[in-house]
Amino acid sequence: MTGAATMSEPERERIAAALAEIACAAGDVLRRYHRAPCPHTLKPDGSPSSAADVEAEALIVAALAARFPGIAVVAEESARAPDLAAPPPERFFLVDPLDGTRDFLAGTPDYSVNIALVAGERPVAAALAAPGLGRVWWAGAAASEAPVVAGRPGTGRAVHARPAPQAGLVALGSRRHGDPETASCLAALPVLEIRQVGSALKFGLIAAGEADIYVRCGPTMEWDTAAGDHLVTVAGGCVVIPGGGPVLYGRYGAGYRNGPFAALGDPALAAVLTLPASCGTGRPPERRLTAANP
Repeated sequence: MTGAATMSEPERERIAAALAEIACAAGDVLRRYHRAPCPHTLKPDGSPSSAADVEAEALIVAALAARFPGIAVVAEESARAPDLAAPPPERFFLVDPLDGTRDFLAGTPDYSVNIALVAGERPVAAALAAPGLGRVWWAGAAASEAPVVAGRPGTGRAVHARPAPQAGLVALGSRRHGDPETASCLAALPVLEIRQVGSALKFGLIAAGEADIYVRCGPTMEWDTAAGDHLVTVAGGCVVIPGGGPVLYGRYGAGYRNGPFAALGDPALAAVLTLPASCGTGRPPERRLTAANP
């Protein structure tokens, strides 16, 4: 399994459905901690790591090993800088067990579980669960959404990103990670409304046709974006970097950090969007890997 071109559509769908089940199971762990005592510590960069992150990641990693033995996993809480200094395998999973930890600890519901299979530098199957909202999305060769029922995906339905509305765009902003570069990008577009939403949930809302654009000019990590990237792309949108190309994954030389990107429901928006060449110096990312991180 070396890339999307060598995987059948049924195989990608099967993997994505399995990832949705695993993401929902991890969501059950997170809901037990949400709005309840949740021990946490601060990493050297000031970002939080909680008992919920650690327990959910352990469940995901064990489930992936059982369902997909032999495929490597790069997961946020267990990632170590020395391990990320070498090229990843041709195929590997990127896992963020709790995206939006600060919002989670503050009691807000828009946190997410992100799991993606990467092959040939691009995601080929992914799931994104929003446990606090009872929603889960997954995508192999098609994009689907379902309610979470008893800790599992319910009956799914196809989702599609929408064309840019003539009345103006609905943009999604990061509640805790605004920066002047992002504000400048959005100011040049016909934005009707900006909604503040936490975590990678923003990708799910764009894939479902509930919003149009998410610009992020501050740094993020690959496990923050891979699942949402695949979901938006398969739903008919795109996620672009400066110059209009796609985000590439497994960039160990960059420490698995992303540069600026934009998730677009309507790919035509890429022609009128100008992203800065590199991440600005606004607020720090919610998670940033350093050699000292646990």
